[in-house]
Amino acid sequence: MSQIERVGVSLEKELLGAFDDLISSQGYQSRSEALRDLIRQQLSSQRLRNDKAQAVAAVVLVYDHHSTAIMERLTDLQHSHLLKTISSLHVHLGHHDCLEVIVLKGKVGEINRMADMLISIKGVKLGKINLLPAEGL
Repeated sequence: MSQIERVGVSLEKELLGAFDDLISSQGYQSRSEALRDLIRQQLSSQRLRNDKAQAVAAVVLVYDHHSTAIMERLTDLQHSHLLKTISSLHVHLGHHDCLEVIVLKGKVGEINRMADMLISIKGVKLGKINLLPAEGL
């Protein structure tokens, strides 16, 4: 960790009490670490607003593997964007449903477009993307 600098923060008593309850329930050992995480999260959100920023993402899909050619379409799409696809994980949830986690890397805008294409494939029941900045953390 780089050099630590101390700062003072003034908060209303009720706000500080609610914050202490929150961070205690989340397992934080100190207010400082909780504040650092909040600042990192806000900076991360700001970076991800830039379509050209580098990022990594997990695209999570739930689909019926009996759906017409869905596995082939998912694979074809990943292979056509090979530079963005880092890895994938396939999990059998039941007789029909599978969960696929596809890890992508690239520019935010490109990742979002790829995720939209994956999520919109016929037969995908649920889809969600979770983006993290790949630089400046």
